[in-house]
Amino acid sequence: MTAATPMSLLEIRGLTVRFGGLVAINDLDLTIRMGQIFALVGPNGAGKTTVLNCVSGFVRPEHGTIRLAGTDLLPLGRDMRARLGIGRTFQNVQLFSSMSVLDNLVTAQHSRLRAGMLSGMLPFGRGPAEDARARERAREMLALLDLEAYADVIAGTLPLGARKLVGVARALVLKPRLVLLDEPAAGVPHAEVTALAEKLRSWRDTLGATLLLIEHNMALVQAVADSVCALNYGSKLAEGNPREVLSHPSVLEAYLGREAGSEAGSETGSEVESRDAEG
Repeated sequence: MTAATPMSLLEIRGLTVRFGGLVAINDLDLTIRMGQIFALVGPNGAGKTTVLNCVSGFVRPEHGTIRLAGTDLLPLGRDMRARLGIGRTFQNVQLFSSMSVLDNLVTAQHSRLRAGMLSGMLPFGRGPAEDARARERAREMLALLDLEAYADVIAGTLPLGARKLVGVARALVLKPRLVLLDEPAAGVPHAEVTALAEKLRSWRDTLGATLLLIEHNMALVQAVADSVCALNYGSKLAEGNPREVLSHPSVLEAYLGREAGSEAGSETGSEVESRDAEG
């Protein structure tokens, strides 16, 4: 087994994914360090979600390797990857809409409860104690995300922004080492982006987690990301600090759909984000 690079958590080497004749990911290499906030950016169809799906086990690549702290993920199913410390949110929020917010977070923990769901419903044995601890962890996570007021609210009745935060809470409640966030700023008012950036850093620091996020909101990327990788048609265009990557001519061309001359080079991250949203 090849040893992981010092201080690296996630290593992707030669990742290639094809859907029929379409190359979704083309020989991609990424290294994400422990404690980083790492952003994947690029226009729609660039392959960003496919990368997250490969890491979390929803898509099996044709070629390449993916290692978490040196452990080869490809032979492992989604449940085992979650047990190793990978949490995931989705662009389309996946909650139990008829359950309360608190119960959604408790249910998310049942894969790690030794007693199982049925035992938790019985008035004896280890089940009630484990259920009580799961509820305590759920309330702690709701407090961390400022969602305490929603604990007893039915999840399906919440507005989109609140549901997305509950989806994040479900991913974080197991205190994963690596959190995969799919467009956390989608549906968040522009005026609240700065606050969201502060929250992301707080979650990272409080939980000691590493964040890998997909994001179209360039203001958020510039505010929160330690490192950025821009993709287009499954290939890496640029990688590095946010300002350098988001002003790279190839990245601007991919977003704006034209050659990045002097005029494109003057575009700000917010202008790129606006044009991308319009497209």
